[in-house]
Amino acid sequence: MAIGSITKSIVSIASEIYKVVQKVKINKKTCERLRDRVKALEGLVSSIESMEAAQHSAEVKKSLEELNTTLNSAFKVMEIFTRTHWFKSLIKIRSYEEDFKLVNDRLHDNMQNLTTALELKQTHDIVELVKQAFRQRDDEEDRKEDAKELKRMLLEYRDYVEAMQSDLEDVKNNLAEVMETLDKPKIIMDICPIQESELCIPDFPNEGDETDQALQVYKGQFKGFEVAVKIFASLNVPPEKIKSEFQKEVQTMKQFESPNIVRMFGICILNEKTPNPKYLIVMEYCEKGSLQEVLSSRCDLSWTRKVSMCRDAAQGVYRLHQTERNSKLHTNISSNKFLVDQNYGVKLGGLELAQTETSMKKAAVNRRKDKDFISLLYSSPQELDSISHYCRKCDIYSLGIVMWEIATRRMPFSDCHGDKDSLHKKVVAEKYREPLPQECPETLAELINSCRAYECIQRPSAGELVDKLRYLLIELEQQ
Repeated sequence: MAIGSITKSIVSIASEIYKVVQKVKINKKTCERLRDRVKALEGLVSSIESMEAAQHSAEVKKSLEELNTTLNSAFKVMEIFTRTHWFKSLIKIRSYEEDFKLVNDRLHDNMQNLTTALELKQTHDIVELVKQAFRQRDDEEDRKEDAKELKRMLLEYRDYVEAMQSDLEDVKNNLAEVMETLDKPKIIMDICPIQESELCIPDFPNEGDETDQALQVYKGQFKGFEVAVKIFASLNVPPEKIKSEFQKEVQTMKQFESPNIVRMFGICILNEKTPNPKYLIVMEYCEKGSLQEVLSSRCDLSWTRKVSMCRDAAQGVYRLHQTERNSKLHTNISSNKFLVDQNYGVKLGGLELAQTETSMKKAAVNRRKDKDFISLLYSSPQELDSISHYCRKCDIYSLGIVMWEIATRRMPFSDCHGDKDSLHKKVVAEKYREPLPQECPETLAELINSCRAYECIQRPSAGELVDKLRYLLIELEQQ
């Protein structure tokens, strides 16, 4: 599609967004803020027609295509709240607040990518106007006002909800929970020291009972909440090494706040001044265990649920890649690195090995020999062939394998039987992609295949993936 056609498509969907904002029944302030940001970006897009050099720029075209995708996804998110029975959508789509945050983040990404591709100076009038529209300090005030109004509306509908038939039973059961959530302040990633007396870990090993492992995870309680407690301790590993690994994971986890990344509550150090200290990380507990365990169980998973799980996984990776200061690469994504909560929400864990892209470029190129066979199943052709440094698109390939697992509920490349050479032949030499089931939704199949593309440049960014999966999920939930 030519740049002119893309800009027309952007202007068209922007116009639809403006119309839908006039009809929203809840989240009005947040939607109006999004509308203003879309208008600012539309002004930037309109200015492209007078920039002759831009017409031939592949970077500009790609940035415009991404913006078009984001706007279509944003339209779907906002359209939900124009319906008469908006509260049914609210209960059914519980992640609406995170959806709006992600839309804002993606629009911000689009703005930065587009201004960079156009090579506009920071003092350019258009850029300054767009930046003014993206002031993040306004977002929290909008959220508070919308939450206050939504609570008022929910109270008004209480009697009506209780009188409705069985098809709205979920609304009745979850109404109190939704209202309680609206009263809560936004969760901030405030990681603090935790005293030993604040933790209850029933299976915590006694002195002398420790196994020869540097890492153990136990279920416990912290301030009335169930938590997972990761313990760094060993009789045969130098305390300096344990402390180094502990500090590395703490520093990585402190950077992230997302419903789709395992949350860290705090840290606790036991026997710090003794020869055998224990370092504890207190984290969010996920009731259903790892994603791999859920997929190998007999639980029923509809395609809507599967797409939701894929979206959650992509959002976790997006937050990792999108961090403002130094984005991180996970480097070891697999279905075992994702955890699943009681509502089948998927959360990314295993961040102890995450590194910046700069540090990965400086690292040794050949990482294949350092990985076990299970990890290699998720490795991109470039990593298996050791032909380039590790980059974001290698994480995306691994995510594509995880999404394939969600769609098929099978282990990848099971016919290789632990043979690294056989795996290398399939993935690198034959450029083989394992097939998806015929009943897999076409859009989901296309996204999974694009993530598993042989060439890095053909794989989508995590942000693009989130946009498209969100759009698909809303369509499935509306059916």
